[in-house]
Amino acid sequence: MTTTNKPNTGFWIIGIIALIWNLMGVGAFLGQSFVSDEAKALLPPEQVELLENIPSWIVIVFAIAVFTGLLGCILLLLKKKFAISLFMISLLAVIVHQGHFFLTADGIGIYGYVQGLIMPVIVILIAMFLYMYSKSAASKGWLH
Repeated sequence: MTTTNKPNTGFWIIGIIALIWNLMGVGAFLGQSFVSDEAKALLPPEQVELLENIPSWIVIVFAIAVFTGLLGCILLLLKKKFAISLFMISLLAVIVHQGHFFLTADGIGIYGYVQGLIMPVIVILIAMFLYMYSKSAASKGWLH
């Protein structure tokens, strides 16, 4: 008789919520990367200046963060161990991306406390959680 470790219901709930979260991250990346002139006209001048002066390497890091996070969620739901590596890459990219934002821009002054401080901290915490959760799922034998 073969025994398998089946993930519990919480695994599937976390995986699906994480997938939705990371799809929103991809949406944020695409929205920032392809913001129209009409949309820019609706923003305060400080936000437009910040958007127009983002270094290309930060755009690449942002893309790495969101797309490896999305792929990590897909692989987590497929119960693949490689999700751990993708979540680690995503976490590192998130830290670099948010670190650059904190160190070079007045995020709180430009965006306010919610978007300038609270959301970036939440993004980092969720990326950390997904990395640690995927490691825990692997140790329980849920990932192969």
